[in-house]
Amino acid sequence: MEHLKKSFINPSEEFTPIPFWFWNDYLESDEILSQLQDFYEKGVTGFVLHPRIGIPKEIGYLSERFMELVSTAINEAARLNMTVILYDEGMYPSGSANGQVVQENPLYASKGLQMQEYACKAGENQISLSIDKGEEIVSVQAVEKDSTGNINMEHSKVLSPNQEKVHFTPPNDSQWSVLVFKQIFSKGTIRGIHYGQDDGEKFAPASADLLKPEAVEAYIRLTHEVYYSNLESHFGNTIIAMFTDEPDMLGRNSLPGLKPWSEQFLSYYLESGNREEYLPALWLEVGSQTSEIRESYRKTVNKRLTETYYKPISEWCHTHGIALTGHPAASDDIGLLKYFQIPGQDVVWRWVAPEDELAITGPHSTAGKCSADAARHHGRRRNLNEVLGVCGKDNSWNLSAGDMKWYFDWLFIRGVNLISPHAFYYSVNERSRSHERPPDVGRNNSWWPFYKEFAQYIKRMSWMMTDSVNSADIAILCREDHLPWMSAKPLYENQLEFNYLEEALLMDEVKWSNGKIHIQKQTYSILLIEKEYSLQDRLIKKLEDFINEGGKVVLIDHDMKIQGANYCTLSNIDDLLTVLTKGRHQPFHVFPTHKDLRVSHVRKHETSFFVLVNEGEERIEGSLYLNETGKVEQWNAWKGEILEVGVNQGEASNEVPFLLERRESIIFSVNNSLESSQRNLEEKEIHEKQQRALTTWDIKGFKQKSLQSWTGWENMKYFSGTVHYETNFHMEECQSVTLHLGEVYEIANVIINGKHLSTKMWAPYTFEVPSSYIEKGENTLLVEVTNSKANEMDQIALPSGLLGPVTIEW
Repeated sequence: MEHLKKSFINPSEEFTPIPFWFWNDYLESDEILSQLQDFYEKGVTGFVLHPRIGIPKEIGYLSERFMELVSTAINEAARLNMTVILYDEGMYPSGSANGQVVQENPLYASKGLQMQEYACKAGENQISLSIDKGEEIVSVQAVEKDSTGNINMEHSKVLSPNQEKVHFTPPNDSQWSVLVFKQIFSKGTIRGIHYGQDDGEKFAPASADLLKPEAVEAYIRLTHEVYYSNLESHFGNTIIAMFTDEPDMLGRNSLPGLKPWSEQFLSYYLESGNREEYLPALWLEVGSQTSEIRESYRKTVNKRLTETYYKPISEWCHTHGIALTGHPAASDDIGLLKYFQIPGQDVVWRWVAPEDELAITGPHSTAGKCSADAARHHGRRRNLNEVLGVCGKDNSWNLSAGDMKWYFDWLFIRGVNLISPHAFYYSVNERSRSHERPPDVGRNNSWWPFYKEFAQYIKRMSWMMTDSVNSADIAILCREDHLPWMSAKPLYENQLEFNYLEEALLMDEVKWSNGKIHIQKQTYSILLIEKEYSLQDRLIKKLEDFINEGGKVVLIDHDMKIQGANYCTLSNIDDLLTVLTKGRHQPFHVFPTHKDLRVSHVRKHETSFFVLVNEGEERIEGSLYLNETGKVEQWNAWKGEILEVGVNQGEASNEVPFLLERRESIIFSVNNSLESSQRNLEEKEIHEKQQRALTTWDIKGFKQKSLQSWTGWENMKYFSGTVHYETNFHMEECQSVTLHLGEVYEIANVIINGKHLSTKMWAPYTFEVPSSYIEKGENTLLVEVTNSKANEMDQIALPSGLLGPVTIEW
């Protein structure tokens, strides 16, 4: 246990945040070294080296000069024992080598399937097929439509073109069309690293055909092999991974209406159990089969992408002593993470946020669990999230330190254990740099002087969620490209832990025994299935055996029939809690439940830890009831403190009271080898509190004396920086006091009688002041307030400064 405590207080640098480092300007070796030293001093001992738009053309992507600068950074990182993840593109999405793949062979450009429809008239119809260089006719079909425009697939006819013409005579008076399916170049691009290479610009690099093995082989040779040939000695030590980012089969800004496709893909499509007659259903309605056909197409494309792109890159990384990390395009693309040694996801554009229930509703609310559960079920030790990109509220740079903390906690409680902040900017010297996917969440932001506190917190929480197993016995069935969130929401709100389990893994990877589902280190006794999931007969048979052995299956608004008594169908998701808790032994429960409280119970080296996070805006107060005995301690990851706490021992469980302020997390550990301490419930003498308002202030450099937003002061409307507020207060004796600052925007650094007390970066701005800070007689209080960088960068007047009211209480 002592070893665990030491590792928690001072975790290994393995658990450092690994931010994206935007190389977005003219690069110089001295500046690279200076910035790395700055990272290191703030406790940031890793980075993702990310070429970004703004690099001048004379420093070409993967050129000799570019690799010299990369070597400078990697060599310094090695000297400082830092960790590096290389980024595999310039800029994104991955797979093009900044257009070099297509420059080498134009036939390697990304392709799509296009459908052209020709309405037929009575009698013979002759249709000319126009085919440009590099294009290919994939299929020509005659289809019959009903009065609603739906296709009657039973009457579809696959036609054979004759010398680039097709002839068709409708067999009846129904509405017929000839559909021509053509493989064409998608004209897709990526975002490059030089000006003029962004979306829609003339020199945007062409995207590559990721479904074509030869194109991906060229990509690996042009990118990965170049890095390895220059940095071989650092692979597997300083360099731990290669980051691939949202590979896009069509590319950005591709021609409209296309479906991902490639040469010879029709044969692959048919071999995967599809029919040529299914192609119209990718665009048009064909009745009840439409959804099933489209889902099968998506699965087939993803399977091909896994085989042609992710698998060979994963194998290359493994062979060269590093991991494949990064993430697919969609927040719930869990199936595509199969070959990632470090599965990843991203949280961007404030699609996930503290407000409007965005933490637990909508498809993006699954992103944290996506990478974490992929790691759990594939036996991966770490999983990554690229977080904070464009997450400002209402405008680009308005991301507060408190919201940054919220995002980190949102990820940790779901099992993410490698944080990759997006991004630390090399330069914000021009608007084109400072507002390219802002904000800078590192050295150019207001909180940078205090970032070491964030870095240590990230290390402690990442350590906690690594090499630990959560106790979830509830699994929610998911598809490879869809994670249900409707059934997850009430589980979150009632502190019932769960994991997402892919249908493909349930079919072929799990072990079934005694009413349990076993996969890697996880065990589930309850399976939730939402309505849109239709199951294969083989899986239904396994579920029936699972039920008969004591497992439970809950169908939510589902008409599927399963034989066995231990399953139920719910038409109302509100009934889910009753079904899940009835007769079920739980390792813990919380009373009262709270919709904003999240709890994860993990076991780490045979020790139980209960991680609690407040995802709301108000204080949460309640009790954690534990169904195990032992000494209970509270581990504070922000402060790096461990304190013993008393429990109220009951017949069935031990009660641990807790209080979670806004933006707070706490961890309770249970040491089964030691007895717990009883809480002291004796009534304490209650003293009436005295309170004094501090209203007279000396604001350094300003004539103002009252507390108000400084944006109303002369020449301060768009000011971002620090203002010093000083006042005096009298105490009759040296005693502990509580300082309440009231409203503050946003960072408050408090100094009393010349001694630094503490820094708070989010509400509530309440400080416990020990008696050692207080002098009998006059005392001096100095509050240094730093506001949002958004005021300066976005030229807006967000409330700024110390607004109060400020009081002391004793």
